[in-house]
Amino acid sequence: MSLNDEERKILVGLEIEKSRRTFSEIEILRQAGLWDNIANRLYYAAFHAVSALLINDGHPVGTHQGAVVMLHQHYVKTGILPKEYGTFYSQLQTLREKADYNCTYYATEEDTAPRIALTETFIEKVIGLIK
Repeated sequence: MSLNDEERKILVGLEIEKSRRTFSEIEILRQAGLWDNIANRLYYAAFHAVSALLINDGHPVGTHQGAVVMLHQHYVKTGILPKEYGTFYSQLQTLREKADYNCTYYATEEDTAPRIALTETFIEKVIGLIK
């Protein structure tokens, strides 16, 4: 998809808004003890922030795995983001997939709660890279 500058700016803003709105759902889910749902929301909040960055910089966003690859290729390997950020994003994706698709896995508070603040930091760092 080819975007002009105005379309790109609008889409990036919508992705950032989606990231922040998705992250804001976590506290409600936390109070209800819905850890599988929190794993999902953590990942999607991060995914929308990464999508905003990729779109802003003209990189295609096609699939979830593609977003991981593009983040590593354009931001981690180039030193723009620390390696730990790339690893963390991949871990969020894996946690979300297990929580969403594995009927024998249930995310726990121990698995998920420590990732809440880390995800918030990740999102703000990624959004901060948008010029």
